[in-house]
Amino acid sequence: NATENFRNLLAFLFMTCVIAGPALADEASKKAFNVKSTFTNICSFCHADYGRHASKGPQLMNSERSDEYLFNRIKNGMPGRMAAFGSAFTDEQIWKIVKFIRNLKPGEEPQNP
Repeated sequence: NATENFRNLLAFLFMTCVIAGPALADEASKKAFNVKSTFTNICSFCHADYGRHASKGPQLMNSERSDEYLFNRIKNGMPGRMAAFGSAFTDEQIWKIVKFIRNLKPGEEPQNP
């Protein structure tokens, strides 16, 4: 009886991992994406002060470019000017970067979207 209970428990735990594991991993990867940190570590090399000032790349704050333009530039880059990040970030993450850029304000600490 104890052996059967133990087997049932193991089967339950196994099925829980099989069913819930991928969903939990997916949720963790969504939560793990920190736009502000990503911008600091990658984008700020060319876009100064979180994109609020021009540097090697243009100022992004208050850009007149459309959201779609910014998304496509981040995803596909521009040969000789900007690297393509479509293989580094999901579309959802790129849209979060665009939202981060759109929320930039002078003199305010940027926030994660």
